[in-house]
Amino acid sequence: MAKVSSKDLGTQPIGKLLIKQAVPASIGILVMSLNILVDTIFVGNWIGSVAIAAINVVLPVSFFIAALGMSIGVGGSSIISRALGANQEIKALQTFGNQITLTLLLTVSLVIPGLLFVDDIIPMFGGKGAIFEPAKIYYTIVLYGIPFLALCMMGNTVVRAEGKPKFAMYAMMIPSVGNLILDYVLIKGFDLGMAGAAWASTGSYVLCFVFLLWYFLSKQSELKLTNCYFRLRLPIIKEIGSLGFVTLSRQAVVSVTYLLMNNILFEFGGETSVTAYAIVGRMLMFALFPVFGITQGFLPIAGFNYGAGHYERVRLTIATALKYAAALATIVFIILMVYPETITTLFTKDPEVLRETPSAMRWVFAATPIIAVQLIGAAYFQAVGKAIPALLLTLTRQGFFFIPLIFILPQFYGELGVWMSFPVADVLSTIVTAIFLHREVKLKLLAHRN
Repeated sequence: MAKVSSKDLGTQPIGKLLIKQAVPASIGILVMSLNILVDTIFVGNWIGSVAIAAINVVLPVSFFIAALGMSIGVGGSSIISRALGANQEIKALQTFGNQITLTLLLTVSLVIPGLLFVDDIIPMFGGKGAIFEPAKIYYTIVLYGIPFLALCMMGNTVVRAEGKPKFAMYAMMIPSVGNLILDYVLIKGFDLGMAGAAWASTGSYVLCFVFLLWYFLSKQSELKLTNCYFRLRLPIIKEIGSLGFVTLSRQAVVSVTYLLMNNILFEFGGETSVTAYAIVGRMLMFALFPVFGITQGFLPIAGFNYGAGHYERVRLTIATALKYAAALATIVFIILMVYPETITTLFTKDPEVLRETPSAMRWVFAATPIIAVQLIGAAYFQAVGKAIPALLLTLTRQGFFFIPLIFILPQFYGELGVWMSFPVADVLSTIVTAIFLHREVKLKLLAHRN
């Protein structure tokens, strides 16, 4: 296989390049999503439907801490992509070194209080009644592996920024496959229940970390670090922070959303409604993997070409990514509208959950065909280093529209209003994102056409 260079991002045809970047990203996301999906199926069938709700309670806490790594990774990788495009190798190295240091410092400092206040955190996120004990078991063990997960999420974005999508794909596949194997051994074989599921997840994070460590120490990576690059530099920290804050804000809002949804749904329907939300949430992670793959593939191409001043290539990248992502989102929409009952039976045989989940799934995915505009629009501003519009667009759906809606609509429609909030928020945020993106293309990209 020919060695891939970051310079290819500025020379190869956009359609071919986007596919080359997006397919490995999509496969990686698919395997990771399958891991979450199958993990939930294992837990639901081998432990019970309440265990699905327990994991759903824990995810926003652990993922928020791990999202620090993703945020530092995305923010720093935007800098790295543009630095490589502008032939600024030293800045790329300094950025990567600072990413590692920041990720370790921040995640470890949050894991410690997270373990100390476990009995307060779990009920806050909806871990009440029968959900509390299994959630506590899962949470305590998984939190030990969160620093490894954060480093993996950070490192994966850097690998993609170097123009090495296949290695980024491997980094996502290895822990996913490992987790499924460990799930079977620890839950089914040794009958460890929730503890087995938790240790399988933690072990998978360590596997991913070992692979990425090998990658950056080997000849595969262009970024060869020495000790001097790990020293924190204020200008780089500020730039990483301003861009990474976009991703962190999104994850923070997601965590708040889980907190609110788990508590609101528990009040309406107890453990059954929380379990239904957990199943729908897994499908949100899994079903949209090709659309997320397009978005991940789009980021380094847009960032590199913007840094190199190739604005026409950036415009073409936006148009191509929107076309591909919209087509894939429409296919996902059709499948989920036709087969929600069949999908639900994979997770549980609980009759109450089987009755509630299909309708909820149809509402949640009702506006799926238009989400490409949201994802690509917000990703563009992040890729080119425009932190404020990227932040605003990222917060638009969950923060500005969805959270208010889950308080307003249930006043009129009860629990149905909670599920209706999803498509309404999608439509409103898509309109806002389209306006921002159209204006940017017209004023910035088309203004530089030769």
